Amino acid sequence: MAVKGKWAQGIEPRNFRWVIKDRLAVCERPGGYGANHRRVRRQEEIIWVREQGFAPVISIIASPANLHNYDELNLPWQHRPFGNHDDPELYMSVFYPELRALLAKPELKILIHGEEVGDRISGLIAGYIIWSGLVPEGPKAISLTERLLQRQLGPPAREMVALALANAARD
Repeated sequence: MAVKGKWAQGIEPRNFRWVIKDRLAVCERPGGYGANHRRVRRQEEIIWVREQGFAPVISIIASPANLHNYDELNLPWQHRPFGNHDDPELYMSVFYPELRALLAKPELKILIHGEEVGDRISGLIAGYIIWSGLVPEGPKAISLTERLLQRQLGPPAREMVALALANAARD
C-alpha cells in the first residue's frame, strides 16, 4: 500500500477536543464558521476526520448546509439540529439516550460539532457527563468539562448542567 502524503491525511479541525479518549470528541464546524468559513479547509478537515476513523459525525448546527460534503467524502453523519430557540431539556432527553447507544458500540468513534465550541456544545457535554453517571455532581462536571474543552462554561451551558442534574435525580 502506498504511503499517503500529508494532504491526503487532512488537517485537524479547529478546537478539536477529546471528551472520552478514542471514543467521543468535539470540534467546531469543519471549515470554520461564519465569515471565517473556507471550503478548502472544510474538505481538508473532513478528510482528517475520516482518516481518524470517526463515524458518525454528529452535527448540532440548526442548518443542514454543507452536510452533503460528508457524503462526498464517504463519511457517515447524523444531523441533530439544536437551534437557539429549541428547548434544551427536551433536546437532551432525546439526544443523550441516542449518544449512549452509539457509545455502547465499541467500534465507533463519535465526533460532535457545532458552529463553534461554545456554550451549546459545552453544556451538552457537561450535561451528558452528569446524565450518564460518569460524574454525578454538577461542580465536578463543570470543572471537568472546562478542562477538557479548554474554555469556561457560561450561563447557557450551566443551565444545561442544572437541567441534567434535575433529570438525573428524577431517573
